[in-house]
Amino acid sequence: MTNNYDVIIAGCGAAGLYAAINLPPSARILLLTKRELGLCNTALAQGGIAGVYDSPDDRTSLHENDTYIAGGFQNNPETVHILVEEAAQDIAKIISLGVEFDRKPDGDYHRTLEGGHSRRRIFHHKDATGAEIARKLLAHVQTLPNVEICEHTLLCDVQKTKTGFSALTLCGEEYRTVHSHFFIMATGGIGRVYEYTTNSAIATGDGIMFAYNMGAMIRGLSLIQFHPTAFNNRHTRECFLISEAVRGEGAYLLNCDGERFMQRYDDRLELAPRDVVSNAIVLETRRTGSSDFYLDISHKDADFIKSRFPMIYSNLLEQGYDLTKDRVPVYPCQHYLMGGIHVDADARTNVEGLYAAGECSHTGVHGHNRLASNSLLEALVFSRRAAADIGRKLAKAPQEFAETAFATDPEAPPVPHGIRTQLRHILQESYFVIPNKDKTHENFSKVCAILRALEENNFRINADYVEAKATAAMAFLILNEAMIEQKGA
Repeated sequence: MTNNYDVIIAGCGAAGLYAAINLPPSARILLLTKRELGLCNTALAQGGIAGVYDSPDDRTSLHENDTYIAGGFQNNPETVHILVEEAAQDIAKIISLGVEFDRKPDGDYHRTLEGGHSRRRIFHHKDATGAEIARKLLAHVQTLPNVEICEHTLLCDVQKTKTGFSALTLCGEEYRTVHSHFFIMATGGIGRVYEYTTNSAIATGDGIMFAYNMGAMIRGLSLIQFHPTAFNNRHTRECFLISEAVRGEGAYLLNCDGERFMQRYDDRLELAPRDVVSNAIVLETRRTGSSDFYLDISHKDADFIKSRFPMIYSNLLEQGYDLTKDRVPVYPCQHYLMGGIHVDADARTNVEGLYAAGECSHTGVHGHNRLASNSLLEALVFSRRAAADIGRKLAKAPQEFAETAFATDPEAPPVPHGIRTQLRHILQESYFVIPNKDKTHENFSKVCAILRALEENNFRINADYVEAKATAAMAFLILNEAMIEQKGA
């Protein structure tokens, strides 16, 4: 086992796996995943992947315009154009790798509709598209002889060196220092910095923190998308998502009185973009004095519902709700990050040799609100472009590897219990759907004190410490950015 690689990729979701697939076969690649393979936000993506591919009634200009409208026209024009124009090649590529999308009886692909889309352009595998993509990409990566996969391996620290990067990892009780010429952050989102999220357990913002510590620009971290229809069981931190595609197929949103209410807030009704619907629910909560909301698709054919949404149907049955008959309780919760590590059109950061792709990156394609099902597409398009850019530079990479020595103290005390719980409460209270300006300012000083204590004291370097520090760093960056925006408003 070597400790020297051409490329280290942190993250085994769509962005990390697809980057490994598209890098030259001669490149020595180390792929790190914090927990077990398959645990990532990609695997939780239900709705699908948007793109104009073999679609006679659709055009890339329409997809582009829908993306702008959803993003409040705050999107990056260059990267949006790349996203929609290059969608077809990446959809074709993953199909060639074995990804199966649902088809109609005539053999054509079944494309669904979600909020903000003017055409049916969303390719899906039932209601578990992300899991299908992750499964097929991983199966292909596991056949590549140039890729070493390290499962259950925590990234503890990353430092820039003269020849690239040095990283400290922890697998079980064993620390290991590895080196590379290039580094791709594909570490996903930050959902676990909130009390309630649709994100997987590993989404704590580690990669964003490491990039920030190396001097990478972080942009738009306060641009957080709250999904309007998470299953509301009021108990579990990880909220089961009820895909926007359910509303795309005709479901109604109902308030505590069992009435549709979206007509009060937007002419697009239930198919308004996610931020509009989430804001409407919070405003309706204030109007009615109740946080009881429901999603109802019982007026549709039961066999169609079971066939189209088998995973959602099955999971809800376990919770005591029949999607074909019952109104299902829903409420907004943290879902997606539009900002992150700022990159250009080739996924390059301002730190030489450092790239970022997927949810941890900020390409600017989403603007102020992500259009549904653009996230899987973004992960594919820009991780491929990162791989291509690295491929062009590999021949000029130095042969030697500069090394950084990391200090580890196994006798150091563990990080105090409860820090992450406190930080999650702070963000939920300060910055949820409609931000609380007073709480944002009040809680910022608390976050600064927590982050300072984590940085200045000697704690044992393990998952608890890394995730607590990352959570504090994300809270600091989010609230700081929010205060700057509030001051300029």
